[in-house]
Amino acid sequence: MAKKSARSSASTARKTSPDKPRLLSGGNPQIPRGDGDAPVAAYIAALPDWKQDVGERIDRAIMEAVPHAKKAVKWNTPFYGVEGHGWFLAMHAFAKYMKITFFRGTSLDPPPPISSKVPEVRYLHVDESGALDEAQFKRWVKASSVLPGGDGLGPC
Repeated sequence: MAKKSARSSASTARKTSPDKPRLLSGGNPQIPRGDGDAPVAAYIAALPDWKQDVGERIDRAIMEAVPHAKKAVKWNTPFYGVEGHGWFLAMHAFAKYMKITFFRGTSLDPPPPISSKVPEVRYLHVDESGALDEAQFKRWVKASSVLPGGDGLGPC
């Protein structure tokens, strides 16, 4: 019985710690919704282990490719968009990889490698190895940024 109480207390402390956001399944940080760089930076800073480095690289590459990109966190997920075009990309932490979602990925040439049940969406997964063809990734980001944004995601 004492072990159960100790675990409950530790779990409660993790959930309520003001210093670190709670990690959801797969190590995805629970970050309040917000617009701008600060919530995205908080999300990346809260990523565990290797995911933090990958998140930083992805964010940096996006901003190098599209310096005027808008950022926001919605549904514990960083979104990137261009005002007037909408959201074009999001990233999300899973247990074994970081998923990068291109909302109009089927319009890219070549399209990102992983298909989706959503007709126009394509994904790129970056695992612990950190393998990422940054030149190709930046080409996808630039091309995505001029396409109409993902349906139903609201304006940037």
